[in-house]
Amino acid sequence: MTLIPWILLLLAVALQLVTLPVLLRRKDPEAASWKGAIPGLHFLAWLELIQRPWYWIFFLFVPGINLLLLTVMHVELGLAFGRRSMKEQWIMGALPWWGLWELRQGNDNWVGKRDWSKTRKSTAREWSEALIWATVVAGSLRMLIVEPFTIPTPSMEGSMLVGDYLIVSKMSYGPKLPRTPFTMPFVHNALPGGLTPSYTSWFSLPDLRLPGFRDVDRYDAVVFSFPHGDTVYVDPNLVGHDYYALLRRDGIRRAGGDVQTFALNPERYLEEARAKAAKSPGLRARPVDKMENYVKRCVGLPGETVSVVEGQLHIDGEAVENPEGLQMEYRVVFANQAEAQNAFRKLGLTKLDLGPVSAIPEGIAAVMALTEGEVNAMNTLASSVEPMSNAHRRGRLEMFPNVWDEEFNQWDPDNFGPVMLPKEGTTVELTPRNLNLYRRWITAYEDHTLEELPNGEIRIDGELATEYTFGMDGYWMMGDNRHRSADSRMWGFVPEDHIVGCATFTWFSKQNEAQHGESKIRWDRVMRPVE
Repeated sequence: MTLIPWILLLLAVALQLVTLPVLLRRKDPEAASWKGAIPGLHFLAWLELIQRPWYWIFFLFVPGINLLLLTVMHVELGLAFGRRSMKEQWIMGALPWWGLWELRQGNDNWVGKRDWSKTRKSTAREWSEALIWATVVAGSLRMLIVEPFTIPTPSMEGSMLVGDYLIVSKMSYGPKLPRTPFTMPFVHNALPGGLTPSYTSWFSLPDLRLPGFRDVDRYDAVVFSFPHGDTVYVDPNLVGHDYYALLRRDGIRRAGGDVQTFALNPERYLEEARAKAAKSPGLRARPVDKMENYVKRCVGLPGETVSVVEGQLHIDGEAVENPEGLQMEYRVVFANQAEAQNAFRKLGLTKLDLGPVSAIPEGIAAVMALTEGEVNAMNTLASSVEPMSNAHRRGRLEMFPNVWDEEFNQWDPDNFGPVMLPKEGTTVELTPRNLNLYRRWITAYEDHTLEELPNGEIRIDGELATEYTFGMDGYWMMGDNRHRSADSRMWGFVPEDHIVGCATFTWFSKQNEAQHGESKIRWDRVMRPVE
């Protein structure tokens, strides 16, 4: 981050602070003009000059909306002092620094806001004002109250389906004020039709979350900024995927496809892969509030120890009840195609539930993602139903913490952990195992420098350290479609400052032919609470 944007911002605020007291005295010589010289309070003085309600000040905290509202306030300030020609309004709106200084140095008298009671507004002006205020109100609601979200992948199938349109409550955990204040309204991180950023990252604001109604609970459907989305491939097919996993995959390929060879010198192969990706398709960094949004179910809370044993989630060593819509992969054998089609129809399955299909001597074998209820029903419709094993995924660096280690090489999606989740104020010893688990947390999420010296010493921010105290909470997220979800088992913890909101209900749901085999509206899911 450079200082230039901050300098420009400070100059703009300074100009406002030296202009508003003069204008307040011009309106009323006996007015408390000092209010216009105090940062923050000067916005209330400004609203007083243009005769607008005090609560407008809240809209100034909404990124994108604040720029629009400030433009309106600059124009209306000129109108309040008689600058009402088209040219003068354009100067105040497009060149506010010049317009404010001219207004300060001039001798224009305060005349108040424009009275439209005797003059009919043009159709264009009426529509423009309506659109501006619709944008202001809707943008503020989107940032502070609720935001729509679409389920794009089948990782939550069984409870949330591809094509579900969700309402995400920002108020549940407290609305998080974005770190990038200058952004295009209603656009998350890229302009429509391409990957051009919809925001400027010249400078960022400190992390700030307003009070919410409650904390994150176990089994909440949580929308969050993808922790590994701080860097992305500038490619529409790759931009929403795990950058570090893609880079690691290319690094392993450069090591001849041998994971152990890669693990002997990972930085060499990763640097080669990174250099190639930087040239084509290109790499781009993203701030926390502009990372891709994911939705998963929170299964582990700060300070808890998470593990998975034979597909069953354990918290602090105890098995916990599974969510109702939990899906796992099974190898289902049918005697013939007619039997398979009958089972498919009776259970209401779609293409997204189906995996590879192969012909075998006994008939047809299909890999399918099924809930417990569907498995029970399938036992009466198919020749056999057997759970799929994920043992083949061991030792491939797919599983968090994505390092070559005797213990971690035995982990797979169904057998994982134990891993203790970060909790603010909790201290852990910096053992080799803990360093592997929390290295990224310490450096990327809590922004410390970590040095591991050849003599075994560890320095954090230049100071010798044998233990580390977490500065914020971390959560463990998993998809309900357990064998088809890239989640915390692959990329680790979700820091509290990445939490966006809680998915509360499905307001609309539609399946498409390409992914589901049939296009239709799912009326039974419309206006249904997320469970």
